[in-house]
Amino acid sequence: MSAEAADREAATSSRPCTPPQTCWFEFLLEESLLEKHLRKPCPDPAPVQLIVQFLEQASKPSVNEQNQVQPPPDNKRNRILKLLALKVAAHLKWDLDILEKSLSVPVLNMLLNELLCISKVPPGTKHVDMDLASLPPTTAMAILLYNRWAIRTIVQSSFPVKQAKPGPPQLSVMNQMQQEKELTENILKVLKEQASDSILVLEAALKLDKDLYVHTMRTLDLLAMEPGMVNGEAESSAAGLKIRTEEMQCQVCYDLGAAYFQQGSTNGAVYENAREKFFRTKELIAEIGSLSLHCTIDEKRLAGYCQACDVLVPSSDSTSQQLTPYSQVHICLRSGNYQDVVKIFIEDNLTFSLPVQFRHSVLRELFQKAQQGNEALDEICFKVCACNTVRDILEGRTISVPFNQLFLRPNKEKIDFLLEVCSRSVNLEKASDSLKGNMAAFLKNVCLGLEDLQYVFMISSHELFITLLKDEERKLLVDQMRKRSPRVNLCIKPVTSFYDIPASASVNIGQLEHQLILSVDPWRIRQILIELHGMTSERQFWTVSNKWEVPSVYSGVILGIKDNLTRDLVYILLAKGLHCSTVKDFSHAKQLFAACLELVTEFSPKLRQVMLNEMLLLDIHTHEAGTGQSGERPPSDLISRVRGYLEMRLPDIPLRQVIAEECVAFMLNWRENEYLTLQVPAFLLQSNPYVKLGQLLAATCKELPGPKESRRTAKDLWEVVVQICSVSSQHKRGNDGRVSLIKQRESTLGIMYRSELLSFIKKLREPLVLTIILSLFVKLHNVREDIVNDITAEHISIWPSSIPNLQSVDFEAVAITVKELVRYALSINPNSHSWLIIQADIYFATNQYSAALHYYLQAGAVCSDFFNKAVPPDVYTDQVIKRMIKCCSLLNCHTQVAILCQFLREIDYKTAFKSLQEQNSHDAMDSYYDYIWDLTILEYLTYLHHKRGETDKRQIAIKAIGQTELNASNPEEVLQLAAQRRKKKFLQAMAKLYF
Repeated sequence: MSAEAADREAATSSRPCTPPQTCWFEFLLEESLLEKHLRKPCPDPAPVQLIVQFLEQASKPSVNEQNQVQPPPDNKRNRILKLLALKVAAHLKWDLDILEKSLSVPVLNMLLNELLCISKVPPGTKHVDMDLASLPPTTAMAILLYNRWAIRTIVQSSFPVKQAKPGPPQLSVMNQMQQEKELTENILKVLKEQASDSILVLEAALKLDKDLYVHTMRTLDLLAMEPGMVNGEAESSAAGLKIRTEEMQCQVCYDLGAAYFQQGSTNGAVYENAREKFFRTKELIAEIGSLSLHCTIDEKRLAGYCQACDVLVPSSDSTSQQLTPYSQVHICLRSGNYQDVVKIFIEDNLTFSLPVQFRHSVLRELFQKAQQGNEALDEICFKVCACNTVRDILEGRTISVPFNQLFLRPNKEKIDFLLEVCSRSVNLEKASDSLKGNMAAFLKNVCLGLEDLQYVFMISSHELFITLLKDEERKLLVDQMRKRSPRVNLCIKPVTSFYDIPASASVNIGQLEHQLILSVDPWRIRQILIELHGMTSERQFWTVSNKWEVPSVYSGVILGIKDNLTRDLVYILLAKGLHCSTVKDFSHAKQLFAACLELVTEFSPKLRQVMLNEMLLLDIHTHEAGTGQSGERPPSDLISRVRGYLEMRLPDIPLRQVIAEECVAFMLNWRENEYLTLQVPAFLLQSNPYVKLGQLLAATCKELPGPKESRRTAKDLWEVVVQICSVSSQHKRGNDGRVSLIKQRESTLGIMYRSELLSFIKKLREPLVLTIILSLFVKLHNVREDIVNDITAEHISIWPSSIPNLQSVDFEAVAITVKELVRYALSINPNSHSWLIIQADIYFATNQYSAALHYYLQAGAVCSDFFNKAVPPDVYTDQVIKRMIKCCSLLNCHTQVAILCQFLREIDYKTAFKSLQEQNSHDAMDSYYDYIWDLTILEYLTYLHHKRGETDKRQIAIKAIGQTELNASNPEEVLQLAAQRRKKKFLQAMAKLYF
């Protein structure tokens, strides 16, 4: 072994298993750990960072002995670095969207050139001269990737770029940025020169009718082997990642369309080509559907391109009716047909198909033309502005400033047109109450803003005004106007306009504070605070509204911020975000939290983690209120973030209890039982009571199907809940010297308070978890020695049947908890027969017999299609039937008792006969005889009525006996069918009585 090799081996053996941060790429290079690194859930560094570092290391110039800078050497190390960069790109499946977003133009140019080189594309050969059909699939795909990137880069360079905020000037950084900028410009220059060739290459690719393959990490490894070791696999036509023809054509069509669209700014005829390519892309997306793995098209952007092409190049065979509203407006503006623009806008007030921003842009264009001397457009500007204002009003926005300016001098024509727009913009038969209310408020405000009573009466007498406003509102408005008019008319000296009076500083501050309270736009809030702090430095503007509430665990950290403006901004953004989340306005909450996160990231790691926690809670609420309600599972990223929160061990971070509750409830609701039972870290079980409770619930759910003796976790859960519901006894000596016993809750007995447990349970929605908790509390309720009527529940047998110290349990609190839990469970699923039976048993145990019957009947109805099918015997058990019998008996409905006695497995004749002997019955008595199918009971009724001399009722009973389907000689199937029919009719009649 050479000395150099010995040194290398010694260094390798002494190297730690975790590489230093400065040489991680060398570690991956020498240890061949790239694939293992990329398989991590969140690799650090990220894949794109690896590409940059590999290529930077491979392209480092060398220095010879004379200190002269030489090009990078073509040695084994540099070749391996380039190969590793290609393998990382292959891991990303050569997704240009990801690569372009994260890599600069020079780096991506180097990467794709290396791909061309390793794919055996001859250097210096023009791609346009190569026949793609005859090339190996991976070679053809490499050429396509390069040329797609080329035209995409050209298109992207034509877009305006927002300049990044310059940081502190550093000479080395500025030099590096300048070099990269010059290099990028040189590459773009070359790409633009070759743009026509790239387009021809991509057009030729659309004629290919075979699937292509792109290099994977496996094929790249094979290419890097010695020629004798490949065995032809890398050259195989099926080597690599398969890209279907339709997927390839879809991507190419979209990129060509974008290129043609960009060229259309200088050559209008090219828009036709762009239109053809974009519409072909839409067809291919429809063909591929959800099967596509490698075709990533921004469909919203594609729709925008198609819409723009429709406007710029209307289809020759389309009629005006078939054109989109965009196209119609564009054609009208080009032809100067402005009246038709007004008609389109009025029609759009019913359909809301045109975005508000587009409508306002049309108005701005008309204003510009009017200011250039075209006075004929003044009327059109008012009409378009009126249409836009009505649209704003219908959608709940405020009246715009241009409308107020144009309506300063109203006349009959303007008011007539405004009323016409309002009438045609509201379909009174289909419009919602809120929309009608918005329109009524607008018309009322317009009236209040008019000084001439003639114009007021024009509006108040209009049909729309009369329909939308009540008589009292109209009379009150007209009276207000009449009282105001003499004072207006008797003024000899013209009154100065309110808008001409200069406002004091206090008025301006008040107006800004009002806007601050109403605004939910984070950038507007920031601007208002900057203006307020510029007016006065003495106020604390986070106290403006008493509705702005921030949890006390956060407020101490926020109010400790030294800069007043930053403190106010952080506090208000967080308070408004929390309020929006509470009222389920999740979109505005997310904007506010994101702005707050961006702000605090600059100066406070502690507040940054606080905002990440709040955004996690917001995302949980958003999913639960949205797609989660339909049963769609949350994305894996959200589940990972929840796990990350539960396992977080950052010191000094203020934490809200509700977030831990929601995270554990979220895991239980989406059946992440494996994580809670097997993967949750041990320290969490000791430090977080909700995790402990969640683990016990998840484990009990898993063990439920097993034998009773294996349910150790159920016993642990029982003990935890018993402790939570326990109280301690404390003796106190009074003034008279006697000792009294006082019950006092002891917070240290359980892992949490009972109220906290109840709050947590009310965040659960998973039926099995709720059923287990309900059965536990029901069992705990039944353990009492003085209990008379047990409550039944599913899985009640898994819990222990006794408690060593009964006096320690607060059974009153347990009873209250059972009632609250059943009420909550039925709000989640009102059709659960087992929960309905529990509710009925509770009412039965508390002597509310009518309510108990209601829920017993409802439990049977939900599982039998309102008794059209037989009620399952595990729902109407003998115990349930006996309780229904007792309810009817205590309600003096004795005939119902006799009928229900037939429902038992063994008919209870003693109870039936005793109930029929009662003469003070509150039910319909003989009208129920048709529901009796047992001949013994019917014969007893006949005897009873004969004995009492009740001839009419005796005849009814004899008629019931004489029905042929009740003949004792009938087959068993006929008798059972007769019984089932009578059960169905009787239970339906009972349901109508008690529901």
